[in-house]
Amino acid sequence: MTTSKSTTTTMTSVAGAEAAAGAGAGAAAAQPVSAALIAAVVLLTAIAPLATDMYVPAFPDVARDLSTSATAVQLTLTTFFTGMALGQLVGGPVSDARGRRAPLLAAVVVVLVASVSCALAPSIEVMATARFVQGLAGGWAMVIGRAVVVDLATGPQLVRSLNLVQGVGGIAPVLAPLLGGVILQFSDWRAPFWAIALITAVTGVVVWFVVPESLPAGRRHAGGLRSFAGAARQVLASRPYVGYLVVCSAMMVALFAYVATSAFVLRSMNGLSPIAYSVSFAANAGGMTVAALVSARLAGRVPTRTVILGGQLLALAAGVAMLAGALWFATPLVLALVSFFALMVAIGFVLGNAGALANAAVPEHPGTGSAVLGMLQWGTAGVAAPLAGIGGEHTAVPVAVLMTLGAVVSLVALLAVARSPRS
Repeated sequence: MTTSKSTTTTMTSVAGAEAAAGAGAGAAAAQPVSAALIAAVVLLTAIAPLATDMYVPAFPDVARDLSTSATAVQLTLTTFFTGMALGQLVGGPVSDARGRRAPLLAAVVVVLVASVSCALAPSIEVMATARFVQGLAGGWAMVIGRAVVVDLATGPQLVRSLNLVQGVGGIAPVLAPLLGGVILQFSDWRAPFWAIALITAVTGVVVWFVVPESLPAGRRHAGGLRSFAGAARQVLASRPYVGYLVVCSAMMVALFAYVATSAFVLRSMNGLSPIAYSVSFAANAGGMTVAALVSARLAGRVPTRTVILGGQLLALAAGVAMLAGALWFATPLVLALVSFFALMVAIGFVLGNAGALANAAVPEHPGTGSAVLGMLQWGTAGVAAPLAGIGGEHTAVPVAVLMTLGAVVSLVALLAVARSPRS
């Protein structure tokens, strides 16, 4: 999932794709986007959910094997998400100045090396460092892969291509925990990282043979981070944009509190096996995906803010139920399963819609709006993960508090900050 968007990445809105289409319209001439190229970009965007969700079921095993705490293991999520945020921020401007192909291939190689380093990590400190590098290169590769599509396609073809990438890529958060759970039935926690390394190597081969240099020297420019900073100040001056930014970021607190602690709550506290936990994780990712598809069907029929509000209220109910269960009933399994599923369905109703309204609030800077939104979401995810593990692996109080707090802050941001008569 990264869930990772992992989850966040799969939640790119149709409005964002249409904004990209407008940006791509300035390209020299649209070229056919082949199925092979789409497959390559899907592999690139799948790196984040695979690198997170495949080893989440093994969190208790990592803590035991490396003689460390639950919080320290969850910090490996923080370093990964921080790297993802920086990678997406820097990768785009660098590729604008240097071209797409060489920086993309370099990023894939770095992901491969970092994945092997994770698999061989002798300590939690080494693993956390390798995860940061893995996230940095993964975010770099992800943003450049999408930029290649924007370079080669325009108009409806671009929208279709990006939606296809999003739709097919959305399978990764569902399959990743299942694959990780199966691997853990036959090996230890290091095996998922070897699997990620193998997938990354395959991705590198595909990129080498399929992805062209889509940005000729004559179309490169070196505006870079300075231009981005100026545009970022303008989008952050928009109150509706900031409101929806907080709506998304607060829900990311709830989402990644769940990602970071669910293995401990369901496995350590309730005795689920790795494969049973993976099935639950995949079902929750599926619930989020279905909710996002329902949201798309509701577009134009139900006000978008109403859909967001419904999702926020569901997330708040899930958080309050989880907190009551953690404080007074020792977090029974059924309550935890239902609360986590309800939270993920709520996420599906909120994030895509709020991201679309955020982009709509800054139509003059769609690319910068999307970049700032993505950076803040991944950065928030990195903060939430270790906070959720403060109490150790035998209490669900911190995750329940973060679920509830995230829903409350998101709700307040929608009602008090992101006010727009057009929403």
